Amino acid sequence: MSIDPKPKPERIFPVNPGLRGAGLAPYAVDPRASRGRLVPEPPCPTRSLYARDRDRILHSAAFRRLNYKTQVFVYHEGDHYRSRLTHSLEVAQIARALAHTLRVDADLTEALALAHDLGHPPFGHAGERALDAAMSGAGGFDHNAQSLRVVTDLERKYAGFDGLNLTWETLEGLVKHNGPLLGPRSKEKPVPEPILAYCAKQDLELATFASVEAQIAALADDIAYNNHDIDDGYRAGLFTFDDLAAVPLVARVLEEVRAVHPGISGPRLLYETIRRLISTMIADVAAESTRRLEALAPRSADDVRRASQPVVAFSDAMRQEIDELRAFLFSRVYREGRVVRIMDAAEGVVGDLFRRYLDDPATLPPEWQDQAPDTGTPAHARHVADFIAGMTDRYALAEHAHLFDATPDLR
Repeated sequence: MSIDPKPKPERIFPVNPGLRGAGLAPYAVDPRASRGRLVPEPPCPTRSLYARDRDRILHSAAFRRLNYKTQVFVYHEGDHYRSRLTHSLEVAQIARALAHTLRVDADLTEALALAHDLGHPPFGHAGERALDAAMSGAGGFDHNAQSLRVVTDLERKYAGFDGLNLTWETLEGLVKHNGPLLGPRSKEKPVPEPILAYCAKQDLELATFASVEAQIAALADDIAYNNHDIDDGYRAGLFTFDDLAAVPLVARVLEEVRAVHPGISGPRLLYETIRRLISTMIADVAAESTRRLEALAPRSADDVRRASQPVVAFSDAMRQEIDELRAFLFSRVYREGRVVRIMDAAEGVVGDLFRRYLDDPATLPPEWQDQAPDTGTPAHARHVADFIAGMTDRYALAEHAHLFDATPDLR
């Protein structure tokens, strides 16, 4: 298929009233006012820019690989535990519900929810810790920054550009969904080097907040993982309903469920409790965010970006209760002895692979050898990190078994 060498900028839409979406709030991101793509493309007659972004994310190899990347439990421990892919789908479902409630662009919100974990390496946060330590002298490793690298460089299947050539609004949300990275409203952490490098080409305005759509995706992530980690932790036998009843938010919902369904137990009690917890959290975010938006009265997405605080948030009371739930999950799931032992071993696997590929580039696959920068440079270290970050859990274990005499059994 030939590519028009001078395509029209995609911000110029064909006449299609469905592309904007009826009933959206004035603070919603408007695709007709998009800042466009780094490489201009002809418009799609049937999809908005953000629907197109979402579809490119769904069709990416990086998204497919999330199916075999750890959320909490390594993939081979059971078929019912979440992977990064199923987690991302749950985040997207919650995010779309909130987008409709707050009257913003659901396609952009869903695209950000689906893309938010694309940069996670194998074995989740354990793999991230290992790569960050290995890259300490070459710019570090951050999964949000890696997500940006995936969608702007590492996905290479389109004829006219590297990456997915997503819109400015999607890239902005991917980088800033947790808040500004620079300035007085930031968390004053160093900005990851890959983000700074990209912003030299296309300014993502790191000192401002992201859109309502991006802020929704961030809160949907919190809602999803707090609830599905209850599910996975219970199924793994790490705690009981009596243990959960020590968490005030969960205790209140458990009491409600038992009052409506006397005698309920086991998986039905678990699921009924979790679905009500999710609904409770969504309702709280919707109410608090509506209050903040009414107080700010933004007339555009840029008004949201320039605000002094996020406009999508939990209430103070709910935030405190969620913090109590997180403390429970931290002690009973994330820092549980067997989980810690497995993740420590997984961290070692990633560290071993990085050192071997760095010291002996001939052990990389041929296509990665051909693209490798000069050895001994930060760019070469980043190249090795890119390769490892794209691995699934099972591929990382297979590579380790191929390169080393002994590979830990992550069980």
